[in-house]
Amino acid sequence: MQGIVFFVGVIGNIISVLMFLSPVKTFLRIVSKKSTEEFDSLPYICTLLNSSLWTYYGITKPGSYLVATVNGFGVVVEIIYVALFLLFAPPRKRAKTAILFVVVDVGLLAAAMSITYFLMSGDMKINTIGFMCSGLNVIMYASPLSAMKTVVTRKSVEYMPFLLSFFLFLNGAVWTFYAVLVKDWFLGVPSGIGFVFGTVQVVLYAMYRNSKPISKHLAPDFEEGLQTQEPLLPTSSQS
Repeated sequence: MQGIVFFVGVIGNIISVLMFLSPVKTFLRIVSKKSTEEFDSLPYICTLLNSSLWTYYGITKPGSYLVATVNGFGVVVEIIYVALFLLFAPPRKRAKTAILFVVVDVGLLAAAMSITYFLMSGDMKINTIGFMCSGLNVIMYASPLSAMKTVVTRKSVEYMPFLLSFFLFLNGAVWTFYAVLVKDWFLGVPSGIGFVFGTVQVVLYAMYRNSKPISKHLAPDFEEGLQTQEPLLPTSSQS
């Protein structure tokens, strides 16, 4: 049984690494154009916090080193993504990204780690971190709803890259299976939700990949105030 758990965990780690790396093409585009265009930094801000908390969870809970290692990798990758947003975003979006980074990835993370480290111990500490990770994962997996709305409204998958959606789908499936094997429901519930959202994204991609996008000029109400989000990974990756 332990051999199966380890094998599934390793497969999950590989898929999670690929999921973390799947936005690379998007950021190469950002660097090439020296502009973040309509991409939003919020998914990467949330994923950085998510990966940081899951790393903390993996370090705290005995036997969860596979969770800690892959999310530690995710922390490094997401920091690079956020840094590129700070470098290439227009002034207003750069300021928004900086504020979100300080509040979410510094303030909230420091508060969560300080409270659980100094005021809790044993199972209470592990369970509290697990609840926080699970709740954040649910929010993170729900963040692509904006991108899905964009796909349906514009009938275009330009801002919902297939690889990210596909690896979100695989990541959710494998980590849900792993969570069932080790009976870790903090990991299983959000991973199952991620699997569902990943499935929806893959289906939308199949539906609209060959569709002709609706012109922005034909949809002024949609264009106004739009901030298109690229779907996340999860992808923490448990995550």
